[in-house]
Amino acid sequence: MDLKLDNVAEAAKVIDPVFLNSPQYSDEQLNARLGRHVLVKIETLNPLRSFKGRGADYFAAGLEPGTTMVCGTSGNFGQAVAFAARKHGLRAEVFVPADISPVKLRRMKTLGARVRRVEGEVKVAAAAFAAEAPDRVFVVDGREPAISEGAGTIGLELAREDGIDTVVLPVGDGALIAGVALWLKAHWPDVRIVGVGTTSAPAMAKSWLAGEPITVDRADSFAGGISIRTPEHESIRRLRSLVDDFVLVANDDLRAAMRLGAETLGVLPEPAGAAGLAALTVHDIPGDRIATVITGANAVWPPEYRMDTRASSASASVSII
Repeated sequence: MDLKLDNVAEAAKVIDPVFLNSPQYSDEQLNARLGRHVLVKIETLNPLRSFKGRGADYFAAGLEPGTTMVCGTSGNFGQAVAFAARKHGLRAEVFVPADISPVKLRRMKTLGARVRRVEGEVKVAAAAFAAEAPDRVFVVDGREPAISEGAGTIGLELAREDGIDTVVLPVGDGALIAGVALWLKAHWPDVRIVGVGTTSAPAMAKSWLAGEPITVDRADSFAGGISIRTPEHESIRRLRSLVDDFVLVANDDLRAAMRLGAETLGVLPEPAGAAGLAALTVHDIPGDRIATVITGANAVWPPEYRMDTRASSASASVSII
C-alpha cells in the first residue's frame, strides 16, 4: 500500500498531542558553528525522547482491542510500541539485540513492554513469535504505511516555515524520511531531501542506490537507531521516489555532532539523532535554508559530560571538558 497525504493530515489529528508540534527554530550559535542558516526541529522533548511515538501511535490507533503488538528493534521503536500499546489498551512484545543500550532497555520495560533479548536477527525472532497466535500483529518499522504517515506529521509541521529548500534527515528503516518527504514534496515540489546513514552500517544507502535490498554486516551498534542490516522492500521503493541524495557519516562525526548539539542547542542527542548535524558538518550539502531534525536523545551520557559528585549538593554542576 502506498503512502497517502490524507492520512498524514489525519494522523496530525489522531496522534497523542504530547508528540506533536515539537520546537523548530534557528539557533544563532549553531548557525555560526556550521557557517550557514539551519532550522532545527527537536524531537526529544516527549515521553519517549524520540520521534518514534508519532508513527507507532497512529498505527496502534487502527488495531483491534486485545491485539498484541510484536516488533524487533534496537530500542527507540520498541519504546514507541510499548507506549502506544499501553495507551490503546493493547499488549507489547518487543524483541531486542542482546547488546541493546541499557537506557533503551530500561525505558521499554518501564513503559510496560515484555522485552525479549535475543542473539541474531531480532526481526526473525519477532516474526516467528507473532505467527504463533492470531491476536499478534508483527509491526515492522519502515514497512507499515501508517508508521511513515505518522512520522510524516513532522513534514507537515516543517511546512509551516518559509523558504526551506533542503531537508537533511537520519535514515534507518526509512519511515521518517519517507513520511516527511511525501508531505514536503507535495507542497514544495523543488525541496531537496537528503538522507544520512553511517559508514559502519550503510545498508539503506547501498539499497537506495541499487533499488533493491542489500544486506550488510553491521560493524557496530554505536548509532543503533540507524543501523540496520537489511532494509524493507517497501521502504526502498518509497525512498527511491522521494529521496534526492544520500550521504554517510562516521562514528567520530556523530560524536562531534552530539557535542555540537549539547554546546549550542542544550540537547545531547543520541548518535543516530545527531546524524543530520553530522552530515551538515562534514558534507557540502547545497541549500540556502536547510532544515534537520534531532530525532532522539536516548543516549548514555559519555564521560566528558559528567556530574561533578565531589561538589556539595548545593554547588554541584555539570562539567563539560
